[in-house]
Amino acid sequence: MAGRSSFAVYSPRMVPGTALEAIGLLEEKILLKTTQPNLIPQTCEHEPMIIPALPFTVTDWSKVPETKHPGETGHATWRTFTVGDLRVRHVEYSPGYLADHWCDRGHVLYVLEGELVTELRDGRRFRLSPGMSYQVSDHGDASHRSSTETGAKLFIVD
Repeated sequence: MAGRSSFAVYSPRMVPGTALEAIGLLEEKILLKTTQPNLIPQTCEHEPMIIPALPFTVTDWSKVPETKHPGETGHATWRTFTVGDLRVRHVEYSPGYLADHWCDRGHVLYVLEGELVTELRDGRRFRLSPGMSYQVSDHGDASHRSSTETGAKLFIVD
């Protein structure tokens, strides 16, 4: 199953833990095989993301203290949850923000609001709007930095 994303498909007919769930999953699998042969439902059949030992944790981001980080222009406001080497952040960039450094750290970045431009040191530029994300590993590509004319709210895991 290498190279396939993991996901589960549920329909309103399914009742978890019952024969209806099994029938519903079978119906969905047949439908997907017929209409979209590359999308076969599966759950947790991929290499796991390595998360440090951590019990189930709910984060109310409004209660996480803010820290301010100046950019070359503008500033970033972070709310950060850290455990081991894992850092999860809710970040808000002010209008006119430009990062004050080029970054080589890996991230999964998801745009919640606003518009973000991510520039790679080799000159490539990517404009991301709400609902878009980028993923890059540590030293996985050219160094990158972010900017925004209008401001942006992001959810970042690194």
